[in-house]
Amino acid sequence: MIMFCRPALITLLLIGLSGCTTSQVTSPTLYQRLGGEAGVHDIVTDFLINVADDPRIVGYFAHTNIDYLAGSLAQYFCDISDGPCTYQGPSMALAHQHMGLTDASFNALVDNLQKALMAQDIDMGARNALLGRLAPQYSDVMRDQ
Repeated sequence: MIMFCRPALITLLLIGLSGCTTSQVTSPTLYQRLGGEAGVHDIVTDFLINVADDPRIVGYFAHTNIDYLAGSLAQYFCDISDGPCTYQGPSMALAHQHMGLTDASFNALVDNLQKALMAQDIDMGARNALLGRLAPQYSDVMRDQ
């Protein structure tokens, strides 16, 4: 009886332990941490409202189709945050060429994005992750300035 119980017990333990290794906990994507489609939409909306209220930079958008910009930004944020979107718009260099951006105007945009992220209660880790993914675009945005 003891001889039978030991192999059966070992087998049960191995089966139980193997079940523990197959269930992986996946962490949410940045897109999910931003609130998914609705969250990204709300972030972009707040961001554009902030920009419209900011006398330092509102002039850069005087002749911009805001609906197109909002859709492009939402698609871009979705794409770079591992969401289900693929950005279809122009490159950052092309989209920003000849705008005459300065470091101060660029920083104002970042400030307004930060305010939008905080208004949507996005946690600091997700805010920093998004900004970290946007930061490499600085050289493209500022290329022809």
